[in-house]
Amino acid sequence: MRLLTRYILREVLSHALLGGVLFTFVLFTSRLGKILEIVVRNSASLSDVARLIAYFLPEALIVTIPMAVLVGILLGLSRLAADSEITAMRASGMGALDFVRIVSLVSIGALALGLFNSLYLAPRSAANLLALENSLKYSQASFEVEPRVFDEDFKNIVLYVQDVRPGSGAALWRHVFVADLTEPSAPKITTADQALVTSAGPGNLNLHLTDGAQHQISPTDANQYNISTFQVTDIPMQTGAQEDAHLSRSDTPILALSLPELIQRGNQAAAPGPKHDVRAARLYKIELNKRFSYPFACLVLMLVGVPLGLSSKRGGKSTGFVLTILLVFVYYFLSSVGVALANQGKLPPVLGVWGANLIFAAFGALLLQQLSRGGVALSIFSSIGSTISRAFERYRPGQGEENDLSNSIPQRLRSLLHIRFPLILDDYIMREFGATFALVLAAFSMVFLIFTFFELIGDIIRNRIAFVTVGDYLLNLIPYILYNVTPLCVLVAVLVTFGSLAKTSEFTAMKASGVSLYRVVTPVLVLTAVIACSLFAFDEFYLPQANRRQEALRSVIKGKPAQTFLRPDRQWISGQTVLDPISLAQSRSWAPIAPAVVHIGDTAKQPARIFYYQFFDPDHDAFANLTVFEFDPATFTLTRRIFAESAKWDSNVNQWIFENGWSRTFSGEVADTYKPFTLANFPEIHEQPQYFKKEDRQSQQMSFGELSSYISDLRQSGFNTMRLSVQLNRKLAYPAITLVMAILAIPFALSSGKRGGVTGFAIAILLAVVYLGVSSLFEAMGNVNTLPPMLAAWTPDLLFTFAGAYFLLRTPT
Repeated sequence: MRLLTRYILREVLSHALLGGVLFTFVLFTSRLGKILEIVVRNSASLSDVARLIAYFLPEALIVTIPMAVLVGILLGLSRLAADSEITAMRASGMGALDFVRIVSLVSIGALALGLFNSLYLAPRSAANLLALENSLKYSQASFEVEPRVFDEDFKNIVLYVQDVRPGSGAALWRHVFVADLTEPSAPKITTADQALVTSAGPGNLNLHLTDGAQHQISPTDANQYNISTFQVTDIPMQTGAQEDAHLSRSDTPILALSLPELIQRGNQAAAPGPKHDVRAARLYKIELNKRFSYPFACLVLMLVGVPLGLSSKRGGKSTGFVLTILLVFVYYFLSSVGVALANQGKLPPVLGVWGANLIFAAFGALLLQQLSRGGVALSIFSSIGSTISRAFERYRPGQGEENDLSNSIPQRLRSLLHIRFPLILDDYIMREFGATFALVLAAFSMVFLIFTFFELIGDIIRNRIAFVTVGDYLLNLIPYILYNVTPLCVLVAVLVTFGSLAKTSEFTAMKASGVSLYRVVTPVLVLTAVIACSLFAFDEFYLPQANRRQEALRSVIKGKPAQTFLRPDRQWISGQTVLDPISLAQSRSWAPIAPAVVHIGDTAKQPARIFYYQFFDPDHDAFANLTVFEFDPATFTLTRRIFAESAKWDSNVNQWIFENGWSRTFSGEVADTYKPFTLANFPEIHEQPQYFKKEDRQSQQMSFGELSSYISDLRQSGFNTMRLSVQLNRKLAYPAITLVMAILAIPFALSSGKRGGVTGFAIAILLAVVYLGVSSLFEAMGNVNTLPPMLAAWTPDLLFTFAGAYFLLRTPT
């Protein structure tokens, strides 16, 4: 009996660990990019990276530990049932309760781990995560300000710098424009020829400005205008104050409370008195119950998993996986609905949080009773295995008439094109790989859809969103998911396919017949190359439209205001540039702090004007509260300032009509003229309405050509396009990683094939985590201008290509 106990526990634990890693990986992918970008932007150490990851994991484990238990039970017992080992054990005298007793050891261990994580680790990790975020946010002032873009990463400050020269411990900026927005309707403007930038402590910069002026206007009287010139002056600036870089959930302050603090605050909010708050008391009580209900889900899911796993006689792991997805979806759907109803006060917190556990416990008891006596409910679930098994075997090589037809297609192509590819062996390998790839792609897509649904269920209930809208959103989300998980699915499919060939000695037979390793892997590499090209075409012609649709539907589900995602309001925009030969000559003689390359083409273009407005209506081509700053391109001194309460485009005269405002000109740094007006036009302002209609479109909502044109347009207007430039290069680099993953997976598959599919799947997850980390790191470095965009996008591909080629060449052929 002890031998059987150890055997069953080993089978269940191996699948539970694998499932836990997989689900944690899925949750972790949405956070890793943001973590690494904060690290790169704030020059954090590797220890900070490890701490960020460690602080995030307890929050994810709250959800993934019960899921891992269910995966382990269903996959482990389904595998034993498929091989008739369960039948043999039951024939030797083991009853249903014996299996429950053995598997309960895993569930009780997971329960203890879940309680320790939920009650102790997760609150402390959430608190430490907040502290670490704040320390990174204000750790060190960064001098990496982008030239010719508007930087709003300062408290009440908008910064525009024409040229940036980094140095050791300092930076030198040329042609500086600083707008102090403490009073947004009347910004205080400072211009300077140069600025020496140094750190003034954590989160602070000091600008030592030379040869400039400050312009200040009264917010109530436009005639009160003050100009003060200076040879040198200092301006302190606080960095990062306008950035919301939180990685954790919006309810992190509640998550960061320890158990005694949570109970104490809940009692204070519920007690009559000045701190009485019914809603706060309800939120505290919900969080308290959640910290116990999710760990106890390990037991109730075990009650359901054991009878279903034992009854899966023919489907094997495929049945176990499908049942896992189904049960996870149902459990967390009921749990999310209960929590959402409890948040709205429609259910008591205890019933709302524990309702899913109670339902599954009753259902598990019913299935256990029917396992020993028979019943309709268990028969329905057990029949799923046969259906799935027949459907899967239908598409496996050598099964059914469909494969006879597929066998004839390559033969007809070979005869038609007079080529020797694909041969029968190539066709066999490609069909084996294709069937595995399709199954894995469907499985991963389902997992991501389920997690997305869990994330939105609260908003769906709170905003009373019709399920037709939710279904439309999920359907439009599928293309995005397919595009993102395809490289990972190729990696898993290659590992499973070649691992299976090695395990069954088919690969050995191929080599014995004189076929080399490189010839065996050729059909898979050809197929993955086709998949890579298809991904690029998919992203070019279909994915942007689907992404725009799903983003709009997500906004509806989230209850955000209606928007087009194509025409956002922008408050600052640089006017069209003009050639400046004087500045070009000065740039050649200007002495920087540290040696730097002078980009003549960039230096020769200076902005003629900067526009600041509070609102722009692109449908009617109208501004509200528009201010125009005009500069001398050679000296960057302010020559004219125009303000209008409104400005409209008159298509009859092709000019802007300014209403209810004033204009002021300057001679050097002295106010020259002041002219109020009711209606006025300025023909020299030749920027047309189309110039201001910059589309705020995410990179995944555009094709390669659209994104390239969009970047050029934004760069002309003074916006930071570094992040978009990285995404432009990734549109080519990301599909190519599909082929790279296949090259990398082949040697690992052949070396671990004898150990079974679980080992191959674990290796796939490990390689995917490594690639995700490397790719996110280089992408974050490109986003903050630490690396050129092309290098940031293509370096992960090159690194993994070299690694894959090295291991492949070392593999015996």
